[in-house]
Amino acid sequence: MKPIWKWIIGIIAVLILAILGIGWYYSRNWKPIVEEKLKETVSKATNGLYSLKYDDLDLNVALGNVTLKNAELIPDSAIYRKMVLTKEAPNSRYHIKLSALKVRRFNIWDVIKNRKLYIKEINFDSPDIHMISERHAYNDTIQPQQSKTLYDNIKDVFSSINVRDIHIDNVKFKFSKIEEGKSSDIVLDSIGIKVHDILVDQASIHDTTRLFYTKMVEVEVPKFEYELSNGIYKAKFDHLIMNTQDQNVLLTKVEYAPKMSKAAYFKARNENITMAVMKFDTLRFEKLDFKELIDNQQTIAQHVQIKNGSVSLYNDKRYPKKSVSKIGKSPQQQLMKVKQVIRIDSVFVDNVDVLYGEHSAKYNKEGVITFNHAKGTLTNVTNDSTLLVKNKFMRADLQARIMNAGLLKIQFGFDMLSKDGYHTYKGSLGRMQAPAFNKILTPLLNAEIASGNIRSISFNYQANDHRNWGEFRFDYDHLKLNLMNAVDPGMSKTKKGVLSFVVNNILINDSNPDANEKYHIGKVNYKRVPEHTFFKTLWQSLLDGIKQCAGISKEREAKLMGAAEKGKDVVDETKGVVKRTGNFIKGLFKKKDKEKEEKKN
Repeated sequence: MKPIWKWIIGIIAVLILAILGIGWYYSRNWKPIVEEKLKETVSKATNGLYSLKYDDLDLNVALGNVTLKNAELIPDSAIYRKMVLTKEAPNSRYHIKLSALKVRRFNIWDVIKNRKLYIKEINFDSPDIHMISERHAYNDTIQPQQSKTLYDNIKDVFSSINVRDIHIDNVKFKFSKIEEGKSSDIVLDSIGIKVHDILVDQASIHDTTRLFYTKMVEVEVPKFEYELSNGIYKAKFDHLIMNTQDQNVLLTKVEYAPKMSKAAYFKARNENITMAVMKFDTLRFEKLDFKELIDNQQTIAQHVQIKNGSVSLYNDKRYPKKSVSKIGKSPQQQLMKVKQVIRIDSVFVDNVDVLYGEHSAKYNKEGVITFNHAKGTLTNVTNDSTLLVKNKFMRADLQARIMNAGLLKIQFGFDMLSKDGYHTYKGSLGRMQAPAFNKILTPLLNAEIASGNIRSISFNYQANDHRNWGEFRFDYDHLKLNLMNAVDPGMSKTKKGVLSFVVNNILINDSNPDANEKYHIGKVNYKRVPEHTFFKTLWQSLLDGIKQCAGISKEREAKLMGAAEKGKDVVDETKGVVKRTGNFIKGLFKKKDKEKEEKKN
C-alpha cells in the first residue's frame, strides 16, 4: 500500500474518532443546555402561554437523534385569562401529551456552522391531544396587532428550521367547545396524521403555498360517533380524510338521526316537533380555507358536494304543537343569524331523496310525499355582509321526481339583506298521473284521486315574511275524486258515490280549460299564518293556485270541506239536489212526449 493511502486512512480514522468523541461529549454535556433552550424557546414563542416538560431527554449528536420521554405541552390557564382581559388570547389552545417524541437524523454540524436545523423525520408515540375552543368576539372585530412570527422567536437560535416529515399515528383527540360558560366535548380515537415539509425561516411565513409553515397536513379518522347534548340525536360518519395541500375534506357515510325509533321519538318529546333523519354517502368540501377555519371557526370554501343520500322529515299530529310565530325564521334568515362566517361559492346536490311524512290525528294514518333523486346547485351561500353588498342573492336551482314520477324544477332567490325575508321562487312540473298523490292525500284527508292527467304546472311567486303573491298555471284533464268514509262508518257505498258525484260535477272542474273552454289561472295573494313554517307557507301558496285553477272558489271550497267533514248531512242535501235535478230532467222528457202525442193527433 502506498504511503499516501496510509495517511488518508489515518486522517479518516482520526476524524471518526473525533466525531465520536465530540458526539459523546455533547451527548453528556449538552443535555442541560438543550433542555434549557427547548423550554425557553417554547415559552418565548407562545408569549408564556405554553410550557414544556418531560421525564428524560436522550441525545445522540453523532447519529442526529433526540428522544423526549413522556413529554407534555401544557397551556397556562392563568396566562390565558390575562390574555383574554387584554384581548390577546386566541380562540383555541392545546394540551398535548405523548409517551415519546422521536427526532431522527438532524445535522449538528449544520446547526453549529450555519445555524440551520434540518430534521428528516419526527415521530409521535401515543399522542393525546386536547383542543379547547373558546370564541372571543374581539378576534372577529378587532384588527390584530402586529405580533411576532415563529421565525422572530427562533431566529436568535436558528436561521431556519426544516422538518421533512412528521408521523403521528393512533392519536387520541378531544375537542372541547366552551360557549356561554358551558363545555361540550367530542372525542376521537385512532386518528392518523401526516405532516410534510415544515419550513420556518424569514420568508416562509409569506409563502401562500404553506399552511402554518407546512406544505401538507393529512388527517385520517376511521370512524366517528357523537351523541348531541340533547340526548336525542346522534351524528356519525364512517371515514374522514382531510388534506391541506389539496384543501379538501371528504366524509363518507355521514348520518344525523335520533337514537330511537319514530314512535319513541315523539313519545319522548311528547310534542309535535319535526323529526329529522339525514344520511349521505358523500360529503365533500373543496378549496376549504383551513387557516380561517382553525383560527376563527369560519367556513370558507369554493365547493361543497352532497351526493347519494336522503333527508326525511316527520311530524305526528297526535301530539300537541306549540303555537309560536315562525316569522323571521326562513332558511336564509337562519343562515344570517349564524355567528360564524359561512362563505361557500357553490353547493352541489346529487341524487338525494327527500321525504316528508305526517301522521294524522284524525285518521291515525301516516301520509308521505317524496322528492326522489333530487339534484341541483346552490350559489352564493354566505352570511358575509361584505360580500352580500356586492351580490345580495343566494340562489338555488333544484329538480327532483315528485312521487318518483313527474319532474319538478324549482328556482329560489333569497335576498339575504332583506329585513322582511324577501325571496322569489318559480318552477314547473311535467306530465304525471294525479293518483300518485294519494300516498299523502288519503291518510291525511280521507280522500283519493280516482283519475287525472297532469299535463303541466308552472308558477312564479314573490314572497316575504307576511305574504306570497304570484301566478299559478295548472293544465290537467279527467280529474275525479273519491271521498272516503270520514265520519259515518255506516255510510253506504251509494251515499258515498252520490257525495263524490256532487263533488266532481258541481264543486270542482274536471279539466283546465274547463267544459266551457275557459282557462283558469291562479292569481295568488296569500296572507301567511305567522305560526306556519317557511315550507308550509310555500305549500299553502301553491295550493291556493291549484284551487283557483280547479275552479274552487271560497264558497265551493267551503262546500267541499263540508262534504269531507259533515258526511251524512251533505249526503241528504246532495240527494235533494240530485232529486231536483232528476225531476227537472224527467220533466223535460215528459214535455217532449206530450208534444209528440199532440202532433200525432
